[in-house]
Amino acid sequence: MNSAKEYKIRPACFEDARAIARLIDIAGEGIPNLLWSNIAEPGQSALDVGQARACCDVGGLSYRNALVAEAEGSVVGIMLGYIVEQPDEEISEDSAKLPNLARPFVALEHQSVGTFYIDALAVLPGWRGCGVGSHLLVAAEQRARNLGVTNMSIQYFAHNKNAAKLYNRIGYQFSAQNSALSHPCQLHYTGDVELLFKAL
Repeated sequence: MNSAKEYKIRPACFEDARAIARLIDIAGEGIPNLLWSNIAEPGQSALDVGQARACCDVGGLSYRNALVAEAEGSVVGIMLGYIVEQPDEEISEDSAKLPNLARPFVALEHQSVGTFYIDALAVLPGWRGCGVGSHLLVAAEQRARNLGVTNMSIQYFAHNKNAAKLYNRIGYQFSAQNSALSHPCQLHYTGDVELLFKAL
């Protein structure tokens, strides 16, 4: 691990929204970009849609749910997480309207009720292997404790062996899995998405 690079972990701010959107897409291996492009207005890019979501004060993708790793004034990594609430009737109806591509992920998220759920964890390529991801996960656990939550959850693509090693090393354990659906980003991954839990 190269720990020589200096960075700091801090709560995200409104101005980080575009960087957050870009890293959410990295975490989702192109799926967020595909979903955002399907709802973009004329003249609006997929990243513009993601940025608009991250700019909101409420909602799962809000910057208020994010911690960022910053180096030399730039965001180099993010953790986006929140407590998963029991789905009410309105949320269940909204879930039924989701694109098929998103449903396997949402179904696993609904199995994470009551946990602090890490929706996205991503680090820019030049900053991987420096401990950024590990430090973001530690900061996420502290945020969960501050909120009175005693369990963590996260999803990852099962082919991602480096992520599996990291999560296993810090105590996450397998809980469930779902099959990812075929889509235009299929070159990025194949196989299952796994849900992991960790007790604090």
